[in-house]
Amino acid sequence: MTTVAAPAAHPYLQHLLEGQSGLAAAPTDALKALRAHALERVSALTVPTLRDEDWRFTDLAPFTQKRFQPAAPAPVLDARALKAFAPAEALTRLVFVDGTFQPEAGGAPSGVTVTALSSADAATRARAAALGTLAGFEHQVFPALNTAFLREAALVLVPRGVAAAQPVHLLFVSTQAGVAVHPRVLVVAEAGAAVTVIEDYVALGGTGYCNNAVTEIALGDDAQVKHYKIQREAPDAFHFATTAVLVGRNARYEGTALSFGARLSRHDPLVTIAGEGAACDLAGLALIGNRQVADTHSTIDHAVPHGESRQLHKTIVAGGAHAVFNGRIVVRPGAQLTNSGQQSRNLLLSGKARVDAKPQLEIFADDVKCAHGATVGQLDADELFYLRSRGLDEVAARNLLTYAFGAEVVERIALPSLKQQLAQLVLAGTSGK
Repeated sequence: MTTVAAPAAHPYLQHLLEGQSGLAAAPTDALKALRAHALERVSALTVPTLRDEDWRFTDLAPFTQKRFQPAAPAPVLDARALKAFAPAEALTRLVFVDGTFQPEAGGAPSGVTVTALSSADAATRARAAALGTLAGFEHQVFPALNTAFLREAALVLVPRGVAAAQPVHLLFVSTQAGVAVHPRVLVVAEAGAAVTVIEDYVALGGTGYCNNAVTEIALGDDAQVKHYKIQREAPDAFHFATTAVLVGRNARYEGTALSFGARLSRHDPLVTIAGEGAACDLAGLALIGNRQVADTHSTIDHAVPHGESRQLHKTIVAGGAHAVFNGRIVVRPGAQLTNSGQQSRNLLLSGKARVDAKPQLEIFADDVKCAHGATVGQLDADELFYLRSRGLDEVAARNLLTYAFGAEVVERIALPSLKQQLAQLVLAGTSGK
């Protein structure tokens, strides 16, 4: 039985909630209570507008003009249709088609649990107790919507001291037009564990749909997680994503996000440095054109002393596209000896392209080292002249420089086959811009 909340205060949110009451019963009482609370929060919240500080550069009008429906039963995709997206190094893969888990042959790395919530036994669900605890939704409507619809999730659970020998590939495929889907991911790396996770969003025929994703990652003491988030949605899709990360003592989180598709995309990485000696290293690349909008709002919260964080975010903006970056670093009282650095670098390829960059430091401790910077510019005329003097025509010279600008982020990918895939996407996206 599903809890029924009062009608949403905002009529558009009420429309989005249609179909929530038809969800299957939650497998645990905790999940049932979580969904009920999220439903209450959606009913109390509203759709952000340009008057909201965190959304003042991103107009949601193209999104609210759509009438999304719940996804119909998903088709079963042939493995050959998915082969193009499969990194050779990732022998373990979970596939979700329009929000529905599609089982495949193949096992998880030794000692690691990789499964869908719908297929998990009681013991696995107990180990996944962090689900819904890291991504707050009290005041955030999109995580609240995701949690209200929480019926399925990708679970990656790495026990204490286990280092996964191969990466885990989580593939979310959209095939239906005009539907709203709410993907969910939980990664738990216990003390001393290590794992690489690829979170991949692709389209096979779907148009005008919406993916509203939430990913939660918990790192125990001395754990290591490499996380690659790749967004290559359909060009008229909408993609909202929240990535909430909790980093324990002496643990290290490396997150790399690449955004190529979607009419409008928004990514909110939220990293909490919760243990002394913890570190995070974030990088992002948005490559957009036409009238695309790509918005990244990150928060790195240093809650304890001796934490370290680095962030590099790049955008390549062509046509009439619009990129937004708001990078917030918080150093809380008592978080002494914090070392944090942040860079936002943005390349404009046309006179109509637009970038809004806002580095933001909130420092409440006095013995820290924090720095940030932001640049917005066009291709360097001297570099273009140099390449043309070596025999390249203007188009080839511009394409080479544009590709080199974005390749710095792609080079962070430690998996050769995936790096090659993404390099081809960057190269294709920069050619002729």
